[in-house]
Amino acid sequence: MSTDALSTLLEDHAVALVFWNVLLEQIGLPIPAVPTMIVAGALGAQAPRSLVAVCAAALVACVLTDAALYLVGRRYGHRVLRLLCSISLSPDSCVRQTSLHFERWGGLTLVLGKFLPGIGTVAPPLAGVMRVGMARYLVQSGIGSVLWIGVAVGGGALFHEQVNGIVARLESLGATAVAILVALLAAFIAFKWWERQRFYKTIRTARITVDELRGLIERKQDPLIVDLRVASDRARDGGSIPGARAMELSDVDRELSQFPKDREIVFFCNCPNEASAASAAKVLIDLGYTRVRPLLGGIDAWNDAEARRTSSP
Repeated sequence: MSTDALSTLLEDHAVALVFWNVLLEQIGLPIPAVPTMIVAGALGAQAPRSLVAVCAAALVACVLTDAALYLVGRRYGHRVLRLLCSISLSPDSCVRQTSLHFERWGGLTLVLGKFLPGIGTVAPPLAGVMRVGMARYLVQSGIGSVLWIGVAVGGGALFHEQVNGIVARLESLGATAVAILVALLAAFIAFKWWERQRFYKTIRTARITVDELRGLIERKQDPLIVDLRVASDRARDGGSIPGARAMELSDVDRELSQFPKDREIVFFCNCPNEASAASAAKVLIDLGYTRVRPLLGGIDAWNDAEARRTSSP
């Protein structure tokens, strides 16, 4: 690599690099786009047209992915969130965290979502699941995209001397610079993977199936069933498991008197891999409870089983 090869590559292909980097990050791949936008902003600091082109490319990428993810979420519901969480390498709890943000912040979740790790990818399809109006969604997510792009590209332009100095230093390292950048990206992906595996290890516990739970109910063994969905999800879904009690995940360790040790306790949610239900079960297991399990497949599995039962002759 020649001494100006990196700058030449970035200057000649900045718009395309920013577009594809933003697009891939927004669909959940662990390829951070902010560094690319910062460098593109620094290189274009003296050329307003270049800055406009870079910002426009990033905005188009955001609008395309946000609109697509919104429509997919609206069409397929919570099921698509499982796939997105696995692609992004973010813990599956990001779905519940985003739902809570929607409850507390409303539209601000879409405006600020791209600044919050794990939420930027989940917020668009979750907005579709929650039936946020299309026009309102596009305006709020568009404002969020403009702010996110403006901070990154504007920061690069504002501190262009320092950023260009770093780029020049990388150029002087030649092939070593490429190895450093690849190593940093690999380290980032490895960290996200380790973080995800640590989360899985934390919530690892045996699940109860829908058929097993139905058997407990039909045999009148009086299982204690706890619905951990956020209030907005319960209101929107309009259904639950008969006899289930609604409870916030954060209240589980504060309401221990509600959990008798001589009964089967079943938690359920609508999170990918039953993340919230498994977390709640782990709290009780750590306190010595032995008859507590999350429901495999959550409320979706229960509803699917109910639909099959009602449709069968």
